[in-house]
Amino acid sequence: MNEIVIVRDGSAVTTTLAIADGTENEHASVIKLVRTYEGDLTEFGLVRFEIQPRSVGQHGGGDSEYAVLNEQQSTLLLTYMRNSEVVRAFKKRLVKQFWEMAEQLRSKPLSQAQMFLQSAQLMADLERRQLEQAETVARIESRIEEVEQKTQILAICPTNAEPITKIRRRINEKYGLSGLIVDEVIRQTPYAPKPAGIVRNAREEADGATYQVFWVKDVNNVFKRFVSECQAVTETLYTHPFIGCRFQMRLKEEA
Repeated sequence: MNEIVIVRDGSAVTTTLAIADGTENEHASVIKLVRTYEGDLTEFGLVRFEIQPRSVGQHGGGDSEYAVLNEQQSTLLLTYMRNSEVVRAFKKRLVKQFWEMAEQLRSKPLSQAQMFLQSAQLMADLERRQLEQAETVARIESRIEEVEQKTQILAICPTNAEPITKIRRRINEKYGLSGLIVDEVIRQTPYAPKPAGIVRNAREEADGATYQVFWVKDVNNVFKRFVSECQAVTETLYTHPFIGCRFQMRLKEEA
């Protein structure tokens, strides 16, 4: 048997018949090995069993059962065989033919049926992703609505709270951190402070817009922790596990 790798349903496969012939083993022992380790083989896909009528005059008569295996399954099955010279030589032939068949399949133009199937699969995948995105957006919108309902909109900012604009200026003066880094710490880090509330902008041109404010004490604690976790790269550049780039900072606090 020269061709040990064939194409079935557009995929490269081999059979226990080819493996038995190539490794000079009885097919009965090879198919028994498949049955013994079928649980291991199914981790790489369903093991297909097929029936082939025996040739006229073949010993025993009747039909012969054999298994169809993909590249991973056949490679794994060979590891369960005694590693003789014949088995090692067959392994090399098998690997080479699987590689050659994969190259042929990649370069072979798709038939109309295959292109239709591929398009259908792409459309199904696109619809699935769109549904997942819609569900995610719905959950986020529901959560935002829930938060807004639970959060009181204040007429003025509490004296012990501050908006992000003031936090940026204050933390920059204290630690030399840029506004971008301040925003990352306030909004993206796992220990970001919870908002103290939402304040309605009283300016007429704001047209009823609102903004978040944070408790000053919470902001101070968050940045004290953040600064303590920073690692110096140079005298002025630092890194932090939650920040994806180097940034400038000074550790000496001002009075």
